[in-house]
Amino acid sequence: MARAQRKAAASEPGHGSASGAAAASAAHGFTVRHYCQGIGDCHLLSFPREGGGRYFVLIDCGVHFLVKGGADTMREVVADIARTTKRIDLLVVTHEHMDHVSGFVSAAEAFKDIHVEEVWFAWTEDPNDPMARELDRYKGRAMAALQVAGARLAGLSRPGAHLDALGKGLAQVMGFYFGAAGDNVRRARNAARDLAQGKVSYRQPGEGPLALPGVAGVKVYVLGPPREPALIRVEERASELYGLAGGSGMAQALLGCSAGGDGVAEDDGSPFDPEIGWPLAEILPLAGGAKPPKPAELPDRKAAALVDLLHAHYAGPAVQGRGKQAPAADQSWRRIDGDWLGVSADLALQLDRGVNNTSLVLAFEFGDRRVALFVGDAQVGNWLSWQGLEWQDGAVTGPDLLKRTVYLKVGHHGSHNATLKAKGLELMNDPDLSAFIPVNEGDAKDIGWKEMPFTEIIDALKRRAGGRVVRADEPWLASGAIPATLAGSGSLRAARCKAGLWVEFDIA
Repeated sequence: MARAQRKAAASEPGHGSASGAAAASAAHGFTVRHYCQGIGDCHLLSFPREGGGRYFVLIDCGVHFLVKGGADTMREVVADIARTTKRIDLLVVTHEHMDHVSGFVSAAEAFKDIHVEEVWFAWTEDPNDPMARELDRYKGRAMAALQVAGARLAGLSRPGAHLDALGKGLAQVMGFYFGAAGDNVRRARNAARDLAQGKVSYRQPGEGPLALPGVAGVKVYVLGPPREPALIRVEERASELYGLAGGSGMAQALLGCSAGGDGVAEDDGSPFDPEIGWPLAEILPLAGGAKPPKPAELPDRKAAALVDLLHAHYAGPAVQGRGKQAPAADQSWRRIDGDWLGVSADLALQLDRGVNNTSLVLAFEFGDRRVALFVGDAQVGNWLSWQGLEWQDGAVTGPDLLKRTVYLKVGHHGSHNATLKAKGLELMNDPDLSAFIPVNEGDAKDIGWKEMPFTEIIDALKRRAGGRVVRADEPWLASGAIPATLAGSGSLRAARCKAGLWVEFDIA
C-alpha cells in the first residue's frame, strides 16, 4: 500500500469527533482505531464515560525500523492521536520490541502534547521482581552478544553466501531491539514508562477483573505473560500450529562473548589466553593481499610464518591450478573464521520469540459478557498458559474468555506461531467474531519475511470470521472505500478510515 496515497478527504469523522464514533460507540461498547504503519502495533481504544466524554486506552506505539519511512510515519501517527485526544487514560505496553515501542522515542515531541494518566506493563518489566530481573539480565546479555555478532558479520571480507544470508537475517531480528537512529528498545520502553510520571502498574497473569475508572460495564482480565519460565521458552508445538513449522535450537554460545574495551570480542569459551596469537581482524588484511608483506611490515617477526601460511592457503588471492590451462581456484571455501557466528541465528530467534512470549495479554469483557482480546505478540507458551486461569471462583476461565471473544487483535502480524489452533482460534466459536491483523505483506517481504502473514492463519481466520478479517494493507484502505460487509456485520457496527493511516471500528 503506497503511503503517499494518504489523504484526509477519504476519512470519516473519527472517535475524537462528537458526531462520529463517540456517539455511535456509546450505544455499542467501544471504538478501536488501528494504525496501519506497516510492521508494527498501535491501537487507540475509547470507551464512553458514565458522566460523558471518553476514556482512552493506547496499546503500543511502534514500527520495525526496516520499514521505509517508519519514523516519519510514527510521528504522523502520534500527531493524529494528539488531534483526537489530549489525554490517554491508560497506556498499555505489551512487550519490549521496537515495533511496539519505537514511537515513544521517534515521536517524543508529539507525545509532549498528550497527558498520560497511567501505564501498564507485564510483570516481566518490573524492576522489583526477582524473576523479571533475571530475565532482564538475559535479554541484556543476549542483545549485547548479538550486537557483537552483527558487527563481526558486517566486518567479514568475502563471508560467503551462508554468512551473508545470516547477516541479513540477524539484521531483521535486531530491528526489534534497535532503531534506525541508534535508539535501543530499553530506552523506548523507559520513555513510555516515564510518560505516566510514576503511575505505573506491572500486571500479573490471573489478575482481575480490573475496572476502567468511570467506565460502566467493562472488566479487564490479565491472561499473560505466564510466570513459568518453561512456558516463556515454548515457541512452537506442532499440534497447536496451523501448517508446517520449523524449529530452532537453544543457542547459548554467544552469551559468553561480549565486546571488550577495545571493541574486540572477549570469548569466555576460548581455549587460549587472549594474549596468545593475533586477532584475525589484524592479521588477515596482511595475509590477503596479492603478495605477502615484508617482515619489516609485520607487527611481530613471529607473525611472518603465520602470514605466509594464511596467504598461501587461507586468505590469499586465487591459486592457479596445475597446468597452464588450469583455472585459478578461489580459496574462500577454506575460510572458517566467521563460521562460529552461525549460532547467532539460533540465539536471535530464541531471544525474539522468548520476548514475544512475555507479551501482556488483556481481555476486555463487556456487560453482555462479550470479549475483545488483545494478545500483543503472544506465542505458543503464552497461549497455553491461559488454559488453567480462573477468576471469580471458576465462574470465568481462560478458555471461557476465548469462547466469548467477538473481536481479536491478531498477534505478531499473523505469523505462524502467534495464533494457536485447538487451544486458541478453534475455541473462538462466536458467530460474530471479527479480527484485525497489523501487517503489511509488502513491508514484510522487503524486510525478508516471506510468510508474514502466514497463509494457513489467514485461511483459518476467514473460516471463523467470514469477511470480517481486516489487514493493515487492505487495498481499499488507500481509497477509503470501506466494503459494505464491514458495517453492521457481526461485532462490527460501523467502520471508518483515514486512507493509508488508520482504520476504525465501533465494536458491539
